[in-house]
Amino acid sequence: MLKQIRKEFFMTQLNSSTYTSTKHYQHLADTERGQIEALHDQGVSERSIATKLQRSPSTISRELRRGTTSQMSTYGVYHKHYFADTGKAVYQKNRSHCHAIGMMAKSQLFMQLLEKALKAQPRTDSVDSFVHRFRKTYPELHCPSTPTVYRIIDSGLSILRNTDLPKKVGRRNKKHSQHIRTNKKLLGLSIEQRPKYIDNRSQFGHWEGDLVKGHRVKSQPALLTLTERKTRYEIIIKIPDYRAQTCLEYVQSIVNGNPKLFKSITFDNGSEFSLLNQVSGTTIYFAHPYSPWERGSNENQNGLIRESIPKGLSLTSYTDDWINKVALALNTRLRKALNYHSSRYCFNKELTTSTY
Repeated sequence: MLKQIRKEFFMTQLNSSTYTSTKHYQHLADTERGQIEALHDQGVSERSIATKLQRSPSTISRELRRGTTSQMSTYGVYHKHYFADTGKAVYQKNRSHCHAIGMMAKSQLFMQLLEKALKAQPRTDSVDSFVHRFRKTYPELHCPSTPTVYRIIDSGLSILRNTDLPKKVGRRNKKHSQHIRTNKKLLGLSIEQRPKYIDNRSQFGHWEGDLVKGHRVKSQPALLTLTERKTRYEIIIKIPDYRAQTCLEYVQSIVNGNPKLFKSITFDNGSEFSLLNQVSGTTIYFAHPYSPWERGSNENQNGLIRESIPKGLSLTSYTDDWINKVALALNTRLRKALNYHSSRYCFNKELTTSTY
């Protein structure tokens, strides 16, 4: 009998508008916001909604303020209305700003150095590589994670903007087509004949190559770029023009300088590479027409080069010294694919340990 009285007393208190939960506070769920919208549309008072949801009236009041917006009727008259989706969106925005502000306060030195590093020209660090470099340099200081840094930038609280991260701005969400165009003649040995150990990057000394062009006129200078597949080490050489004969001469000269280092090079199917099947001392493979993903490492590097050397500008004014600085910035960047070592570190390690 006493147990039944206690149970009834507890249930009475639970359903009372003055009930105060002793459990840990939980943020409103989507279903609760839907209930608030439905009950509010029916004209139910804030206190009654709080009683039905077993929530504090102030919680309901704040949620209604967050999610209430002006809406125009069919007669052109504006009236205020609460929307569950609006309340959720405002709540999430406020939460992200609150988290970002807290992170900014704890990471002042990190943010100052990050802003300087990402605005440098040429730029050595990405957000991810800087995070790991900072952790190694200042292990005693607080360091936000890479996703948190992106959230801080997206929130607009940092001096940095997404425009300071060209790869982020340029990224498009799209389904990657693996359709291979075959309506263009391959210039030589097809990538299909390339051994599997080259594909899986298990052996050092296999490269990908391309041109980074300024003005798209063959008589204009261009950059010949070569990327070692295993270490992502980058070679950038300015050539006077991008006629087929010029490309042949420069590639042959590079290979002649250290033939053991160049086991193979994979180029695209551009006309400027039409004579490269004459190169001796290495094996030249050609990717399928219109298939840049088959030389993904080199394509990625070329995109990073474009941060310092924009499209459409003549390369005439770019000195060898500046180009070397761009190459150094790429080769000293810490890379997740290399377990946060730099390409230069991995390349030099291969030179001393590999029997290439």
